[in-house]
Amino acid sequence: MKARNALLVLLTAGVVGTAAWLVFFSPVLGVRSIEIVGNLTVPSDQIKQQAGVPELHPLATVDLAGVQQRVLGIRQLASARVDRVWPGTLRIEVAEREPAAAVPAGAKVAVIDGQGVVIEVKDAVPPLLPVLKVDRPAAGDPATMAALQVIKALPATLQGRVREVRAGSAEGVSLLLSDGRTVLWGGTDRPGEKSRILESMLRQKASFYDVSSPDVVTLK
Repeated sequence: MKARNALLVLLTAGVVGTAAWLVFFSPVLGVRSIEIVGNLTVPSDQIKQQAGVPELHPLATVDLAGVQQRVLGIRQLASARVDRVWPGTLRIEVAEREPAAAVPAGAKVAVIDGQGVVIEVKDAVPPLLPVLKVDRPAAGDPATMAALQVIKALPATLQGRVREVRAGSAEGVSLLLSDGRTVLWGGTDRPGEKSRILESMLRQKASFYDVSSPDVVTLK
């Protein structure tokens, strides 16, 4: 009886040991494919290379947090989620940063997202992107963030007509339209009211529109 029990223990230990080896050390359950989801402009091959996971590396021991951190080293990406999909797939779901404005940078322009993060540097302003002009363009700068917030709040009917967004301060945002007309927007308050009023006022011929206080609007 004791010999039988001992044999059962040995067999059980052997099975457990073999299973552990298969899961944690063997290429049998290794990474055979990396699935990339959510990317629109960043190539999948670039994300896979940045992930840095060798083929057939045991899926169970992939450092998911480490992969996420490496993938987010691609500045065009705003977020990344990494999951194991058994038996052999590593799934990386990403969200790309959306361009919000272009900031002059010497002879080039820096394309930034709504958080002020530089996505890429280009030779010219991409079509339909407004140029952002502030004294100290940077993520966290009050004037920069106010201008970006105003851009985000504009309805699509107005966004396509804005050529430049200027901000001397967080309360002094102004818009230069593609037809040369200027709009004093003011601060980030009451964006819905300002948009509706501006759309109505633009039907009237003028070169300057002040909607900084929606209760008292002027045009010249």
